[in-house]
Amino acid sequence: MDRRKNIDTKKHNQVACCDIFNGEETVILKLEMPGVPKENLDISIDNDTLIISGKKLMPSEDGNYIIREIRNADYYQKYTLDDTIDRTNIDASVKNGVVTLILSLKESVKPRKIQIKEG
Repeated sequence: MDRRKNIDTKKHNQVACCDIFNGEETVILKLEMPGVPKENLDISIDNDTLIISGKKLMPSEDGNYIIREIRNADYYQKYTLDDTIDRTNIDASVKNGVVTLILSLKESVKPRKIQIKEG
């Protein structure tokens, strides 16, 4: 009996799990994209849309697989940015399969202290 199965080598679209939270003067996004190296990440802004995509490419290995569940994957997320986000001040990093984006708020919407004058 041949226990090998036909292996599906197509890429599978994945939705990255994401946490979004407020920092002091920022909005922070953390997205899980396991297996995606920095070189295969793309982060861009198109008008008011933040687009994050990544590719996990598994090496093609010949073998007598009985089961092969680890596959290539394409990640794709997009978010609409409101007018409080400074589009020119966004930082991105990746570590251990987690992509972190720090979106700074525009100066005009950051909390500020009002000085009180006498008189």
